[in-house]
Amino acid sequence: MDRRADDSRHPADDLDRRANDPDPRAYDAIPDSGGQNHRANAPDPRAYDAIPDSGGQNHRANDPDPRAVAPQPLMPDRAPTGGRDLPLGGQAVFEGVMMRGLAGWAVALRKPTGEIEITREPLTPWATRNRLLRLPLIRGVVALVESMKIGFRAMGISTDARLAPGETEELSGWVWALTITGALAIAIGVFFVLPVAITSLFREQLGSAWLFWLVEGVLRVAIFVGYIAALTRLQDLKRVFEYHGAEHKTISCYEAGESLEPARAARFSRLHPRCGTSFLLVVMVLSIFVLAPIGLPAWYWLIVSRVLGIPLIAGLSYEVIKWAGRNRGRRWVRGVMWPGLMLQNLTTAEPDAEQLAVAIAALEAVLEGEDGEAVAADRRQIEIVA
Repeated sequence: MDRRADDSRHPADDLDRRANDPDPRAYDAIPDSGGQNHRANAPDPRAYDAIPDSGGQNHRANDPDPRAVAPQPLMPDRAPTGGRDLPLGGQAVFEGVMMRGLAGWAVALRKPTGEIEITREPLTPWATRNRLLRLPLIRGVVALVESMKIGFRAMGISTDARLAPGETEELSGWVWALTITGALAIAIGVFFVLPVAITSLFREQLGSAWLFWLVEGVLRVAIFVGYIAALTRLQDLKRVFEYHGAEHKTISCYEAGESLEPARAARFSRLHPRCGTSFLLVVMVLSIFVLAPIGLPAWYWLIVSRVLGIPLIAGLSYEVIKWAGRNRGRRWVRGVMWPGLMLQNLTTAEPDAEQLAVAIAALEAVLEGEDGEAVAADRRQIEIVA
């Protein structure tokens, strides 16, 4: 685990800028935040060394950065998002941002002193270990569990940073497993078991299986949206939502081929087509159609079917988000994803320049460990929720 502290923190300050180096590729495959790790008149090394295009093709030195060529679609807030779909994602934590790629993840935290502390850990995505884990539907379930594990670790790091020295305690693997299992159990109970239990109270009055699953589905979506709305009322989460917005803006800035600077990132939308909020809403909506064919068996089979159907629903939802991220340039696709994008207005808020700097620091830490060739091999199979 790599920990660093940065107290000056212009995003480009601690990256190499050797002006006389004859070949920028010789010392840095991943560019700095301003793309300035090469001679003033040299081509951007991202054009051939960074994350390749969707065909996995590297580009000649005189070619432009392929990310910069892609158009920048407008989100519902009329701000642009990146035109490329790159294997980068993350989440907001207390006073910081976690970013992840295919080779590692990093947490950047703003300390009370104003410094940015960075913790980076390597990562081998589970989906790269076995071909079966990259199959459609299965890869979505694998990605969801893996993201939850990383997310809880990131939250643990940010929580520990708020404690006094000596009060932190490293949690064992089984504690993390119990934490994830408990969180899943609560989510399943609230968003799947509770709606079917409430709807079952009116089973006789509804009379129709189709009406039953429609009412249950609408109730499930209503509970989810109400839960999100309730979270926005918590004052302690206000800055977390702002860091969530910073995370989205920073990823979009990089996907657009722009240099990673707070001023540049600020102009991008705080909404992102691959956001976890959109993913969860897709889960709630798809569950209506996936569970409908079951009909109206006994109440206990209704509950069992809701629990056992979650992996299938999650797998399908992952494919929808994957498709939406890669087709964001199509107006009708953004129309289909409009409800999820609008819901992000509740889970994100406009960040300030200091929060954007934290998100940029986290992304730069991730990019330092990314390998272009590995990304070219893995990105077509692996999508990361933003």
